Amino acid sequence: MYKHILMAVDRSDTSNQALEEAINLAKDQQAVLRLVHVVDDAAVSLMMETPDQVPYLIADYQKALREGGQQLLSTCAARVREAGLEPETKMRTIETLDQHIYDAVADEAKRWPADLIVIGTHGRRGLRRLMLGSVAEGLARVATLPVLLVHKA
Repeated sequence: MYKHILMAVDRSDTSNQALEEAINLAKDQQAVLRLVHVVDDAAVSLMMETPDQVPYLIADYQKALREGGQQLLSTCAARVREAGLEPETKMRTIETLDQHIYDAVADEAKRWPADLIVIGTHGRRGLRRLMLGSVAEGLARVATLPVLLVHKA
């Protein structure tokens, strides 16, 4: 049924739980598993307030985010290999404020093309959801293919 499964990864416990689910599903379906991580470069410029140092601080921070993202993908890929699968990895970046992480994940799913997207969700409600937002919720709204939301057990 699913031959191409895209898994959105970050450093959260829910992402780790979702990775295990994606591994099990990929093994069961004999599917290819692609891990994707999105780096939000646009948000970095909003955090910087010192005009003279901004270009250097932004470039250093963006570089650190990208290196951290590659390391995360490598760590997650190693976990997938331990389970007996050979994953693909992809890092995407957001460079403008009108883009969202969930849009980048949905776009990657279309480009690849995936049959299913797997993502962890914290299941926040009320004010916490409003303040923190939800990549998983946004993805569920914009995706044009099935999305498996995995809650932390």
